[in-house]
Amino acid sequence: MAKNKPYRKHLSGSSDLVTTYEEVRAGFVALALEKNRRATPFVEQARSLKAAASQAGTPVDLFNIESIQPALLTASGVSDKAVNYLLPKDKIEAIQGLIAKYLEPAGPAFVEELVFRFLLTRGDTLGGSTRNIGGIMGERKLTRATLANLALAKIPYQWLHSDSKEWIIGKDDDAAADIELYLTAIGWSYKSRDRTMIYNRRVPFIGKNIDLCLLNCNPQELNTAFTVPSRYIALGELKGGIDPAGADEHWKTARTSLARIRKAFSDNGFSPCIFFVGAAIENSMAEEIWHQLENGTLSNAANLTNADQVASLCGWLCSL
Repeated sequence: MAKNKPYRKHLSGSSDLVTTYEEVRAGFVALALEKNRRATPFVEQARSLKAAASQAGTPVDLFNIESIQPALLTASGVSDKAVNYLLPKDKIEAIQGLIAKYLEPAGPAFVEELVFRFLLTRGDTLGGSTRNIGGIMGERKLTRATLANLALAKIPYQWLHSDSKEWIIGKDDDAAADIELYLTAIGWSYKSRDRTMIYNRRVPFIGKNIDLCLLNCNPQELNTAFTVPSRYIALGELKGGIDPAGADEHWKTARTSLARIRKAFSDNGFSPCIFFVGAAIENSMAEEIWHQLENGTLSNAANLTNADQVASLCGWLCSL
């Protein structure tokens, strides 16, 4: 039964999929800690800005401190993206507006006012970068569990670096090196089977980004394999948001995406494994997922907040 119904290894019924109150609480704490981690560089920048700006006797003197000109633009409300569209005269005008409207009226406290406004804009930047933070953290959990399964079986692997775009040979100390922060794909070979698993990739014949794809190919074949339906072994949707209030909406989005995946492959005469992993799973949602598992619509599913379920699902992926 476990072979034909792999989810039975970690699920005995729909109730096992439901996210408990304790898991929701722990999830919110984890999100808060991650947001604070990401905010740390901005706080350090603000401290450096305060130290440099304190050399100015008046707000206008800030123009003479070359090192803080980009920070002055940020404090003016100009985002990193918008600054690329401004001419030098536009930048000067923005800073002049900041000084005249906000810093000069602040009197002796103009440096503090500058720092506050710098952090206000940086806060918007942080908000944008953390919008999908739940999904990113979910990918990291799946990555750690996959690497653990590969290490346990002594299966060598390669991983794709998000910045360098290079494939790197896996090492025994990768877990300690936090490679999940930079990993976007994993490739391995086992029993003469080449496998590559990749996150957030647009599948050409579906026309949409898919959260996770497992393909029958080695890393060097990946770009070509992506265009061939027969190369796909499994595809899945990952919803890492922990807020129970958004659980149903996340599932509706995932359900639509999974149906689109099934149709695209069915139209091409193929039926790869389809799975779902979610952090916030409520009772009615769990019942629907369980029903899809039992009737074969879904091949596997797991609650992201349950480490045992995630480990089992990743072990299944590694065995396909």
